[in-house]
Amino acid sequence: MNSTSHALPHATAGAAYHLTSHAFGTGDFRRKVYIQAGLHADETPGMMVALTLLEQLRGLEAAAKLRSEIVLVCNANPLGLSQWLFGAPVGRFDFASGRNYNRDFPMLAGKIAAVLEGKLTQDANENLVVIRQAWKAALTALQPATLFDGLQRQLMLLAHDADVVLDLHCSREAAMHIYTGQAIWAKAEPLARYLGAVASLLAYDSGASSFDEAQSLTWWQLQQQFGAYYPIPTGTVSVTVEHRGQRDVSYDMAQRDAQAIIDYLTHQGFIDGIAPPLPELAGPATPLAGSEQFLAPASGILVHRAQLGDVIEVGQPLFDVIDTTSGVTTTVHSKTCGVFYMRRDVRYVKHGDPLGRVTGATSQRTGKLLGA
Repeated sequence: MNSTSHALPHATAGAAYHLTSHAFGTGDFRRKVYIQAGLHADETPGMMVALTLLEQLRGLEAAAKLRSEIVLVCNANPLGLSQWLFGAPVGRFDFASGRNYNRDFPMLAGKIAAVLEGKLTQDANENLVVIRQAWKAALTALQPATLFDGLQRQLMLLAHDADVVLDLHCSREAAMHIYTGQAIWAKAEPLARYLGAVASLLAYDSGASSFDEAQSLTWWQLQQQFGAYYPIPTGTVSVTVEHRGQRDVSYDMAQRDAQAIIDYLTHQGFIDGIAPPLPELAGPATPLAGSEQFLAPASGILVHRAQLGDVIEVGQPLFDVIDTTSGVTTTVHSKTCGVFYMRRDVRYVKHGDPLGRVTGATSQRTGKLLGA
């Protein structure tokens, strides 16, 4: 294992930030896996899984079982991890700018395409190398204006040349689920099976420029531009994994999830061995645009009327909101048939607060498909 400390730019007086990456199997391997956790720095289940992977990868490297380079970042956001308010961590948004740490990553397909003229051939492997070289040059040329921008660029530099990118997150209260690209679902599906994901939310472009999309969407955009003339491979299979809810931290769950990731990488040939048989898919893949998102119709005490992972029918009551002055109860019903995969953890809500989501097989939303 080789550990590297990456200094982030624009440190303030008396404070400096570093990002640490651990590389396993660094040799002549032509393939690479990149895994990070804690981009939303208050989402600790993913970091627990990453630390469990750290120990497993050490053992696999010592046993000469790796068939690829694997880069692991257990704490992808030292900036957010330093942000606390009234005793609670606030790692989703940057205090300085209000920006979500997992939104608006640099989307560089246009800059990459601009330098590919005359360099692409009829050899897909050659095109893979040429595109990754152009991508690295475009990232290196970026001039981060803030610590936030510097963090995003450094994470992209670590991940842009990987064949598989896994970004480990969690929700407030949730069942295991994933987000990934519609174009790469076939290659991501085994991971959903091993993880036991009850929902797999697919989109070509969610409109949020999240970290996983900054990888896979870039390749899809290049395929749309050049694919009719040159073979452009699917360079990266990138997935956001939502490891249940923020309080779902235990040794057993971390071990189970880390083993699922190892099984997936073994199944895909990045680790030597025989992967367990693929389990049944716990829930069907559905369009991200098909998920129904519920908002509080009033202010009051929130009572959940369905359990995470339940299959919901149209018209089924999901939430009650009880007015604390009058006692009047307002019930929210589902308009969608699907899986109830995430919900709010706070039990008092204001009018308009998000309450939860149910998957849906038919697209019903457009524009920006991910919340703030």
